[in-house]
Amino acid sequence: GATKDMGKMLGGDEEKDPDAAKKEEERQEALRQQEEERKAKYAKMEAEREVMRQGIRDKYGIKKKEEKEAEAQAALEANAEGSLTRPKKAIPPGCGDEEEEEEESILDTVIKYLPGPLQDMFKK
Repeated sequence: GATKDMGKMLGGDEEKDPDAAKKEEERQEALRQQEEERKAKYAKMEAEREVMRQGIRDKYGIKKKEEKEAEAQAALEANAEGSLTRPKKAIPPGCGDEEEEEEESILDTVIKYLPGPLQDMFKK
């Protein structure tokens, strides 16, 4: 009998359990079922917590973070009227009415303060 066991250890013929595949499948199914039960339990617990949180928010007049953000966004959109950037500020009279010559002079002023090699790059 000892030689037969030694043969198994060395990788010889093993007697396969005919029900092994069936048992493994049942084990996997049991694990899946446990996982689903656990998820259902936690979803139920979270729903109960959310009800309690909502009660507290109602009592103290607190808004959820998403609601605050949605209201802030709505207010911004109402102010911006289709603008993709932040709300426009009123421009004082006399600002921005001049021609584009001023922009060039600003660029020239900036170039004057750059080191020599950089000045050459901008002049080309």
